[in-house]
Amino acid sequence: MSDLLIISGAPSHAAPTGVVVSHVFDALQAAGHHVTLLDVRALPTLSLLTEDLRDPEIAGAVSSVLSADGIVVASPVYRAAYSGLVKALLDLLPKKALRGRAVLPLATGGSQGFLVAMDYALHPLLAAKGADQVVRGEFVLDQNVGKAESAALLEAAADRLMLALTPRLRKVS
Repeated sequence: MSDLLIISGAPSHAAPTGVVVSHVFDALQAAGHHVTLLDVRALPTLSLLTEDLRDPEIAGAVSSVLSADGIVVASPVYRAAYSGLVKALLDLLPKKALRGRAVLPLATGGSQGFLVAMDYALHPLLAAKGADQVVRGEFVLDQNVGKAESAALLEAAADRLMLALTPRLRKVS
């Protein structure tokens, strides 16, 4: 069993990204992992934006990232880039905070044209934080969220994350 963290940049639980996060959370938990959800929107806004690491909620969020075996980063795509909430949280992390952790990027958006945000915006952000085990993520069109084909994509993404975690878990045992 591993400790997994899902960082959600969803504006609400009912938003497409929130629905995707919920589905992946359930899939990872059903596979026997300890899964924690970090809703960035629930963090204190002023402390997040001013990078106040003395705030207990902000310090706890950073600690959660640093202690997770694997991390899912889920964001809606706005104007061909990730959510500002996701960026604000990741900016708080030390430079190589994601090194050695399996990272699964997930994104939702209104058109297929936003798919490029995964490669040209989200991946470089994760790499800047040391992510060296980025699992092939998934982009789900908003209109497909909740449909069987998107559920299958998300199940496959969760499986890839679990597979990527296997070597790390063997080292710990």
